[in-house]
Amino acid sequence: MSRVSVRMVAMILTVLAGTVACQAGGGTSAAVPGPAVDEAKAAAPGKQTAVVAGGCFWGIQAVFQHVKGVITATSGYSGGSVKNPDYETVSGGRTGHAESVEIVYDPSQITYGELLRVFFSVAHDPTELNRQGPDEGTQYRSVIFYGSEEQKRIAEAYIGQLDQAKVYRRKIVTQVMALQAFYPAEGYHQNYAAMHPDNPYIVYNDAPKVANLRKEFPEMYTGK
Repeated sequence: MSRVSVRMVAMILTVLAGTVACQAGGGTSAAVPGPAVDEAKAAAPGKQTAVVAGGCFWGIQAVFQHVKGVITATSGYSGGSVKNPDYETVSGGRTGHAESVEIVYDPSQITYGELLRVFFSVAHDPTELNRQGPDEGTQYRSVIFYGSEEQKRIAEAYIGQLDQAKVYRRKIVTQVMALQAFYPAEGYHQNYAAMHPDNPYIVYNDAPKVANLRKEFPEMYTGK
């Protein structure tokens, strides 16, 4: 059975057991505030890159594809020691990579800190260690891969802010790591949620995240 099939079976079993599917924010005890430390919006349009990981990349990609100011969101792999990894080896936990999403955004429309607010609010649950919902393993860990010292500063400050405010009932376990490389995933993983909206995994895990984005951040939401 392929890893995709295993993931779908796990999701169906979770639903049949009556367990609530993974939804970011499920462990929050208060609304997720905006970052106290952030970059200023750029004066002119441009392109900057952010890379994050937080469970299955299908849902993370789907969320950020609906955020205003995001130009592209690409599913892939980061954080491991193997060059040019493939899905089967990453899923087996043999490469050290996490399923990740590379976000290219216009800094004149959205800031790095605002992207992180979406990441912590609706894209995943940052208090789950090496898992998200039905998916388990280090390849599903929560990570912010920073590409500059400024991104590192903003990410670490924001995690400290959220922990101090006790936004979540449990401590945030998100790692902050330097980005070494990002490897795009295979073509069939790209735009998966949009291409397979009736897939049970998408229906119960990822569609609610996009719906929560629209509900909690209507000013950021785009229906593209």
